Amino acid sequence: MKKRILLLAGGQSGEHEVSLMSARSVLAALPVDQFDVTPVVISKEGRWLPPTQTQHALESGVADSGGDLVLHRAASAEGYDAVFPILHGPMGEDGTVQGLLTLAGIPFVGSGVLGSAVSMDKVMTKQVLASAGIAQVAWRLAVRRDWHDRPDSVRQSAQELGFPLFVKPANLGSSVGISKVHGSDELDDALTLAFSLDRRVILEAMTAHKPREVEVGILGNDAPIASPVGELRFEADFYDYETKYTEGRATMHIPAPLPAEVAAQVRELALRAFRALDCAGLARVDFFYVEETGEVLLNEVNTMPGFTTTSMYPKLFEAAGLSYSDLVARLVELALERR
Repeated sequence: MKKRILLLAGGQSGEHEVSLMSARSVLAALPVDQFDVTPVVISKEGRWLPPTQTQHALESGVADSGGDLVLHRAASAEGYDAVFPILHGPMGEDGTVQGLLTLAGIPFVGSGVLGSAVSMDKVMTKQVLASAGIAQVAWRLAVRRDWHDRPDSVRQSAQELGFPLFVKPANLGSSVGISKVHGSDELDDALTLAFSLDRRVILEAMTAHKPREVEVGILGNDAPIASPVGELRFEADFYDYETKYTEGRATMHIPAPLPAEVAAQVRELALRAFRALDCAGLARVDFFYVEETGEVLLNEVNTMPGFTTTSMYPKLFEAAGLSYSDLVARLVELALERR
């Protein structure tokens, strides 16, 4: 008997369009002999769109206005065997939707409330990883109230880290709101931008040498496995939104041309982070590898990474011999296993 799957896409974050692309790929890949899939697009206003508007959004990449509040329509998820919330960023990947589905008693793909919320918040991620003994770049937390009331204290934190540095909103994905700050003259604009998007901001030191950016996929629940390690290469100063989503701006190298011991270290650290953060189902774990010093520094953990057929996460497991279609089916199986 086919499993009934509800596929949630879109959402209220800046990654709405990326989610729609991911959803189209998942819809095309789920084996029709195993699954009966119903897509629902959530608009940028947080509205649950009816079938005709959902279909239009998936085809056009643009969600219409209208629809019902998600809270009002969530009960319609009852009766499905599992939900695939292919939602990226806040109000989707951060534990909010996961909490709603947990209350409804419906299995879903990916991490639960704790793993989703902690992994989405860069501050909490860093604190948990530090307690697990996983190396990261030096960083400081700044909060909006201090920026308004005591801006010099925030500037002082930046001075302590040294320039250049990165300024990042604590709770946004896809490099939204991130600035590379080369000196104190650029700091205020970067902080103003980040604080316009989040009340908590991370200041992050840069490594002395430009690091290589390597990534590994994790698949599983309590006995997760790690994919081969991949590497992203690009000409931009950092992996910003434009570089990430403009074709040809970045290239993937799978497997990454790394010494065997470094690749093994990256995979082991990714599994440690996955367990420490109480993740489940899937995650993509991103690292900096400083070739000159041999340092491996964990950058971030994505609990619902981009999921188009050309995204890094599926490509990593394709290199391990798992096709896109089989990967999607396995994720649904993992959701059902956790019930």
